[in-house]
Amino acid sequence: MSKNSWRGSRLKARIKLSYKNEREAEAVEKAVSPDNVKVPAGLFVKTTRRGTKVFTTITCETRLETFMATIDDLLSCVSIAEKAFSIAKEFKMHPS
Repeated sequence: MSKNSWRGSRLKARIKLSYKNEREAEAVEKAVSPDNVKVPAGLFVKTTRRGTKVFTTITCETRLETFMATIDDLLSCVSIAEKAFSIAKEFKMHPS
C-alpha cells in the first residue's frame, strides 16, 4: 500500500469529552473554539457543547499528517484548559 493510497478519501474523527460540570465543559469548548475559525482548505473542525459534554468533529480531505496534527493540536488545547481549571480549583481551595 503506497503512502498516499487513501487520497481522495475523507478522514473523520469524532471526539467526545465529558466533564463533571457545565462550567468545565464550557471552558474546554471556548479553549478549542479558535480551531474552528481558520483552517486550511480541505480541513473542517467543529466543536459544540451539550451540557457537560464537548463534541468535536474533524474531517480531513487532504493529508493523513494534517489529520493527525489537527487531532494532536486539539488534544493539546484540551489538556491545557483542563490543567488551567485544575490549578484554579487548587488555588481557590488553598489561597495564599
